[in-house]
Amino acid sequence: MTDLAPLLTPEGLALLDAVRGTAPSDELAVATRLRRDHPAELVSAALGQARLRQRAVAKFGAKDAGRMFFTPNGVEQSTRASVAAYRAGRLKELGVTSVADLCCGIGGDAIALARAGIRVLAVDRDPVTAAAARANAEALGLADLVDVREADVTEVDTSGYDAVFVDPARRGGRGRIFDPEAYSPPLSWAVGAALAAPRAALKIAPGVPHEAVPPEAEAEWISDGGDVKEAVLWFGTAPGAVRATLLPGPRTLLGTGLPNPAVRTLGRYLYEPDGAVIRAHLVAEVAEELDGGLVDETIAYVTADALRPTPYATAYEITDQLPFNVKRLKALLREREVGILTVKKRGSAVEPEELRRKVLPKPHGPHATTVFLTRVAGAPTMLLGAPASPGPAATAGGPS
Repeated sequence: MTDLAPLLTPEGLALLDAVRGTAPSDELAVATRLRRDHPAELVSAALGQARLRQRAVAKFGAKDAGRMFFTPNGVEQSTRASVAAYRAGRLKELGVTSVADLCCGIGGDAIALARAGIRVLAVDRDPVTAAAARANAEALGLADLVDVREADVTEVDTSGYDAVFVDPARRGGRGRIFDPEAYSPPLSWAVGAALAAPRAALKIAPGVPHEAVPPEAEAEWISDGGDVKEAVLWFGTAPGAVRATLLPGPRTLLGTGLPNPAVRTLGRYLYEPDGAVIRAHLVAEVAEELDGGLVDETIAYVTADALRPTPYATAYEITDQLPFNVKRLKALLREREVGILTVKKRGSAVEPEELRRKVLPKPHGPHATTVFLTRVAGAPTMLLGAPASPGPAATAGGPS
């Protein structure tokens, strides 16, 4: 797709309605029928846009995705709507009324900002991407708040805006880019733009090393439904602060500078911290809340004797602690009539799917079990258990 304009004509919009929801297996028949009355290129563009809209439902929801316009990279790189709405809400709470959205992509963040009542200058240097952002603002009734500009973000004057938001491109011709200085534009440029603004937010990859976070920034890691989505560097808020935010909610855990938790013997419960908590290096804060410790000094599993509900970790009741042994595990699953096996790992080289095929080639019965492949006090270990049921807090007592 090199031009969205034909799809924005009455004929193009009618075709988009005609191909809405077309299944991949039906595309050839639909294309053949529509090409009798419409240009072949326009039909192909409409079907391609329909596929992109179907892919975008996971990020934007069916209602918005069905009206928006996408590019392949735009679907891949755009922010999930729930995360963008959270970030826009935080900017609103900070008193921001206008934002320069640099590297706006197809406009997902601009849409969230506008829906929060914030005026947006959305900038992208790619003409098709900028056209998609403009079309999306129009399609969603937000054109009065979103001004889309096709330009190089490094040449845009942002001095008239309360805040700057930068989402550098983190994908190249060879896939995902891990070096922040290889972003487009580089992280160093984005930090400079942020420091020049009253407030700013920079979206970066969640795997960014903590030592790469500028001292002037607050660092926030965000997960949605348990999946880590991004890290954000905030400027003009709380320099040096670290937080993990879990959506939906939001639930936010602030770092307090605690040292790493001590290693302790395995208790009755194992807690698996949310990925945002782990990325933010806030496992110690969760362990303190749970009165727990680590199973191993290098593993982000917290163990405790009591069941204490927390939004920041998932609790499992452990029934068995065994040295890693495939034959022993296979026999145990057969003995206990397990039909559903969940395999989790941390600190183990074993591939979960491969292990599942080996130890449970077919269901043995109606029961479900979770096995953790990890290290306990340095030793390769299997921990068996199940999600903990809410109830009276358990007291002392470890697994067999």
